[in-house]
Amino acid sequence: MINSGIEAKKIRLIMKLRRSGIVDTNVMAAIERIPREAFVPETFIDQAYEDMALPIGRGQTISQPLVVGMMTQALELNDRIKVLEIGTGSGYQAAILAKLSRRVYSIERHKHLLEIAEKRLEELKIRNITVKAADGMLGWEEQAPFDRIIVTAASQGEPPRALLKQLAIGGILIIPMGHRKSEQFIYKIVRTENSFEAKKLIPVRFVPLLPNIANDEDEDIMPMLSELSDETNIR
Repeated sequence: MINSGIEAKKIRLIMKLRRSGIVDTNVMAAIERIPREAFVPETFIDQAYEDMALPIGRGQTISQPLVVGMMTQALELNDRIKVLEIGTGSGYQAAILAKLSRRVYSIERHKHLLEIAEKRLEELKIRNITVKAADGMLGWEEQAPFDRIIVTAASQGEPPRALLKQLAIGGILIIPMGHRKSEQFIYKIVRTENSFEAKKLIPVRFVPLLPNIANDEDEDIMPMLSELSDETNIR
């Protein structure tokens, strides 16, 4: 059971998200229902409802709640939508997506993180998520096309071509892009009959989008909060 201190922090966070522009009531309801404390390491449970990124291992983070809310809201989800997520991470964003869409397919390059995320999702009895360890930059061709695609790491240039190709006509891609962290923005890209239309949304800082499956033996990194940059935070 969630303790009173964490519950109070959760209420304050929800109020802050509303004031900060998360106006989609379905998105807010999903954020309220999904327990963020279930997706962070035990060391950081007290910070679960702070509006900040937290480390989850392998040099990765669980995104700032405001960023999760903004990106989810921009996807314009409904219960008929099929979503591809690139970067399962802790599984928190996938859990939010699952509450708002028909089915979520999620790819993670870190096998260790994926195993933990799968266990968390199973414990929460979230059944409409399918995950795999793979190169997210290649998408999931066997399940394409996707109505929505969300990427939780920053592309250094243009969006990966495979993701654009796997986006359905009328579909939406939400992706951070920028060569340097100081220049990253979230973009909303809509596929039309003949082209793609892009809109710049908010400035952010994300870890880079990388190819291939990670060698977790070489990347077993769990930074302390004091060592974290503000990756996955709005800047």
